Amino acid sequence: MKEIVARLATEEWPLIDVTLKQFSLPWSDQWQGTKDAYLLHMIDEAPDQALIDLAQHVGFQFEKSTPPRVDPPFWRKGMLRLFVTHLAAHRAFAGELQECLLAFGISCFVAHNDIEPTAEWQTEIETGLATCEALVALLHPGFHVSNWTDQEIGYAMGRGVPVFAVRFGQDPYGFIGRFQAFSGNGKAAAALARELFDAYRKHKQTQRRMGDVLVGLFEQRGSFAEAKGRITYLEDLDFWEPSFSTRIRSAARGNSQVSSAWGVPERVEELIKEWARSGF
Repeated sequence: MKEIVARLATEEWPLIDVTLKQFSLPWSDQWQGTKDAYLLHMIDEAPDQALIDLAQHVGFQFEKSTPPRVDPPFWRKGMLRLFVTHLAAHRAFAGELQECLLAFGISCFVAHNDIEPTAEWQTEIETGLATCEALVALLHPGFHVSNWTDQEIGYAMGRGVPVFAVRFGQDPYGFIGRFQAFSGNGKAAAALARELFDAYRKHKQTQRRMGDVLVGLFEQRGSFAEAKGRITYLEDLDFWEPSFSTRIRSAARGNSQVSSAWGVPERVEELIKEWARSGF
C-alpha cells in the first residue's frame, strides 16, 4: 500500500482516478486532503489481489523495486502522446493520420481504432485523455452533435495540454475557437501530419518533448534513409539542450547506420556547432 501511494501520488488527479477505476476501486470527485491521504483511503479496504495487481501496474516488483510506470499499452514508447478526437464516420482518415505521424515520433490514440472490442471503451478513452500530452480535433460537419467529442476536448483543456483543431467543413467554436487551427479540406493525411509536427516542435509546451523524442529516434538503429530523414527533423528543431549534442554525437559514432550514412556525421557536427554558437 505504501508503494502504491508513493508512486501514484506523483500523477495528476485524472490519471489517479482512472487507475483506481481500472482496478474496480473506489474514487471520488470530492476530496480536500492530499493525494497520499486520498489514495490510502481509497485502497484501505481493497482485496489483497487487487493491491498486488495495482502495485505491479505502477511498477513495483516485490523482489526488486523499479521506477514507477503507468504506461497504457496503446502509446508507443518514447513518442509524443497525441489524442485524436473525431467522429466515428471519419475513423479511416484518423487512422491514416495516426500512421503518418509515427514517422515524426508522435503516437496517436484513435479511439475507434485503438480500443479492443472486449475492453471497456469509456475507461480506455479516459485513460488516453489522462495520459496524452496533446489533443487534436478533426472538425467534420456534425462534430458538435457528438456526445463525446466536446467532452474529450474539455477534458484535455482541463488538464492544460495543447489543443489544436483541423477544419473539415466545421469551424472551431466555443473555447476551441481561440486555439491554433489548420485547414484539412482536400489535404492528404501525410501533409496534415507534417503540419502538426511543425506545430508541436514549435509549441512552448511540447517543443522540449519533441526534441527529446526526435533525438531518441535518431539514436535508434535504422536504415541509412532513416538516418538522413531524422537528422533533417533535428535540424528543424526550435529548442535544444546540451544533452542533445552529446546524444546525437554518440549516435553518429556508435550507430553504423548513422556513421555510414553519407553526409550525416558531418551534418551532426554542424548542427552541434550551430546550437553552441547560439548559446543554447
